[in-house]
Amino acid sequence: MTAPISATTADATVSSPEVKAKAAAQTNTLVAKLWNYCTVLRDNGMSTIDYVEQLSYLLFLKMVDELAEDAWDDEEVTEIVPARYDWKSLASKRGVELEKHYRDILDTLGRSPGTTIGTIFAEAQNRITKPALLEKLVVELIGKEEWTVKGTDLKGDAYEGLLSKGASDTKTGAGQYFTPRAVIDAMVDVVQPTPDDTIADPACGTGGFLIAAHSYLRAHHMQDLDAEKRTALQRGDHIMGNELVVGTARLAAMNMLLHGIGTSDGPSLVSVGDALAEKPSGRHASLVLANPPFGRKSAITVIGQDGEVEKEDIQYDRDDFTATTTNKQLNFLQHIMSLTAVDGRAAVVLPDNVLFEGGAGEKIRRRLLDEFDLHTILRLPTGIFYAGGVKANVLFFDKKPPRADGKHHTTHTWIYDFRTGQHFTLKQRPLTRAHLNDFVTAYRPGESFSTRVPSKTPEGPWQVFTYEELIALDKVNLDITWMKDPALEDADSDLAPEVIAQEIVKDLQAALAEFAAVAEALGGEIPEDAEPE
Repeated sequence: MTAPISATTADATVSSPEVKAKAAAQTNTLVAKLWNYCTVLRDNGMSTIDYVEQLSYLLFLKMVDELAEDAWDDEEVTEIVPARYDWKSLASKRGVELEKHYRDILDTLGRSPGTTIGTIFAEAQNRITKPALLEKLVVELIGKEEWTVKGTDLKGDAYEGLLSKGASDTKTGAGQYFTPRAVIDAMVDVVQPTPDDTIADPACGTGGFLIAAHSYLRAHHMQDLDAEKRTALQRGDHIMGNELVVGTARLAAMNMLLHGIGTSDGPSLVSVGDALAEKPSGRHASLVLANPPFGRKSAITVIGQDGEVEKEDIQYDRDDFTATTTNKQLNFLQHIMSLTAVDGRAAVVLPDNVLFEGGAGEKIRRRLLDEFDLHTILRLPTGIFYAGGVKANVLFFDKKPPRADGKHHTTHTWIYDFRTGQHFTLKQRPLTRAHLNDFVTAYRPGESFSTRVPSKTPEGPWQVFTYEELIALDKVNLDITWMKDPALEDADSDLAPEVIAQEIVKDLQAALAEFAAVAEALGGEIPEDAEPE
C-alpha cells in the first residue's frame, strides 16, 4: 500500500496550545522564507502563480523522498517516483546539468494521467530558466527543510499561506481562484459535513472548500470512525473536485495532498475540464460547496482565419437547465442545482447579479424557490475579495424530491446582512472567522430552521421573508436590503478618509458591473475593459 503524502492521523487533530503556537510560528517563518524567494524570482520575470507551480513540483519530489526515508523497515512503501527521477537524483546535480534533469523529470512524471501525480505534473514546464536560481531553490530552500513532520499541518498551512499571498498577484488573475478562508470556514461550520457526505466543488480553484470540509470531518468525526472508514476519509473517497485551468488544478491537487487528502499514485481528486459542458452523470453530491469564478460571460478563445484572436461566447444547451444563457454564474448555479443529490444541500458564493438579473436569472430564481428550499442568504461585505468591486452572497439551499401536490419547497428565506455597515480591506482590516460568529450563531447549525429568531428590531441584520413575499417581488429580485450604513450617513464618521474613498470606489465598480448586466440583457456590446473580471 502506498503511504499517503501526509501522515495526519486522528490524534494529530488534537494538539495542545503550546504545540499549535509552535506550529503557527514555524508556518509563519516558512511562508516568509518562501515568499522571499518568490520576490527574487519575480524580479527575474516569473509571476507569482508560476513560482507556486514550480514549488509544487519540487515540494512533491522532496516529500516523497522524506516518506521513503521515514518508513519503518517492515513497512511496505510502493515506489512512487522512479529512482532516476526522484529528489536525490535532482539534488545531486548542479548548474546546467541540474536544469536539464529537472526538465526531464517534469516531462516524465506528467505521463501519469488520471492520478494525483499526473495532475500535479500535467503539462509541466520549467520556468526557472536560470540554472543558478534553480540550484538555489533546490539546495537552499526546499532541500534544507523537513516537510513531512508527523502530527503537524506545517506543510499544508505553509503552502496555503503561500497561495493566500499569491492571490494578491492580480496581474496574473491568481486572486480569482482564492476564496477568503474566513468565509469558507463559516460556510463549512454551518453546513456541518458528515462522513456519509459526498462533497463536491465544481470550480475548486486551489481546493480551499474541499480542504476545509475534510478538516472539519477530521476534527469532529475521525475518532468515531473504524479503521476502514478512516482510510477512506484520508484517501479522499468522499471528495470530487473540478477545475477548468490545468495550472490551478495542479495547485489544488498539491494543496490537498499536503493536507493529508489522497495519495500521490491514487486517482486524482481533481478533474480538469469544463464542468458546465455536460450534465452530471452517475455520481451526485450530497454536499456542494463552491465559489464559481468571477466574470459574467462563459467564453472560449478562438483564432480566426485571419489569425486574429477573438473571444466567442458559450451557451450551454443542456436539458437539465431551466434557461440558456452566456452568464457564467447563472450557468454554474444551474449546474450545482443538477449536481446536488436529492436530499442534499449546497452552499454557493455568487455575485449580486444572480439575485437581481432578469430574463434567465428570473426563471432560475423561480425554479430555485419552487423546487429547492432556499432557506438562507448571507450578504457578504465588500473589500474581502481580490477582484475589485465584487458584491457577493452565499446561497444555502437544499434539494428536495418533487412534491405530490406540486407546491413549492421554499417556505421561508432567512437573510443575514453582513454587508451594510461593514468595512473591510485586504490589508488594513482583513476579514477573520470571528467576524462571522454572529451569523453562525444565528444560523443555528444542526437545529431546525423553526428555532431561528430574527433580530430584535426590524433594522437588525437577521430577517426572514416568506415565499409569498419573495415571489411577488419584481422579477423575483432577491437582492434585498433594509439596513442603512450609519457610518456613511453620519458627517462625523470616524472612518479614515482613505476608507471612505475606497468604499466609494467599490460602489462605483459594483455599479459598473450592474450597468454592464443591464446593457448585456438589452443586447448591447460590453467593451472588454469595462466588463468586470
